[in-house]
Amino acid sequence: MNIELRTMKNDDYDMVYNLWRESEGLRLNADDSRECVIHFLERNPGLSFVALDQGILVGTALCGHDGRHGYIHNLAVKKTHRKQGIGKSLVGRCMFELIKLGIHRCHLYVEGDNQNGINFWKKLGWEQRVEMISMSQPLRP
Repeated sequence: MNIELRTMKNDDYDMVYNLWRESEGLRLNADDSRECVIHFLERNPGLSFVALDQGILVGTALCGHDGRHGYIHNLAVKKTHRKQGIGKSLVGRCMFELIKLGIHRCHLYVEGDNQNGINFWKKLGWEQRVEMISMSQPLRP
């Protein structure tokens, strides 16, 4: 198997969204709309990636930063391609690009009931931050 990693393009949205939709542990909302994702990619050029197996999308990671901290969103690997290092490679590419920009810390969010996701991130050396509470408020309906 020869997996190609490349920068995510706006034209990848339909394939990416379909992979997210079929991935357990991901909860999609209005922020995952075409408009929002394209805006995110334009604001964070060259930081999000897709993994392709013979031209077929098998993995994806959205990555961006706020100038101080990096963020990885919606990491997903097709079920048939898991446990082959694709997720780890996508994360590595994101982290490498953030480091090149001078970003020294990266955060991510995992749904509390997504034990497979939590285990994946812990295996890669990520720490669960139990002392913090995530809070949010929508700015539009």
